[in-house]
Amino acid sequence: MSEPEEVLQILRGIVVNYRTGPKTQRSKEGIVQFVNVRSNSQAARLLGRKVVWSDSKRKIIGKVVAVHGKNGLVIVRFRRGLPGKTGIYIDVVG
Repeated sequence: MSEPEEVLQILRGIVVNYRTGPKTQRSKEGIVQFVNVRSNSQAARLLGRKVVWSDSKRKIIGKVVAVHGKNGLVIVRFRRGLPGKTGIYIDVVG
C-alpha cells in the first residue's frame, strides 16, 4: 500500500459550562473540552467542524466557532438550547 490508510477518529467532548456574561447565560453556546486536545493550536484545528448532541429522542447540531483560552477549550454554538444537565457529551461529526 503506497497511500497510508486514514483512521477515522471520533472526537468526544464534554460541555464544561455554558457561555455566560455578567447577567446572562447563553444556553445555545457551550464551552467544550475535547478528549486529547490540550493546547490552543490543537483546538484551532477544530474550528468550523460540526458537532452533535443526541439522546434517545432528539439530537441537536452545533458548530465550533472559536477557541476559548490556552488550554484547548472551544466555544460551540448550537441550533437549539442544550438541556441543563451537567456533563453533557457531544461528538464531532464533520
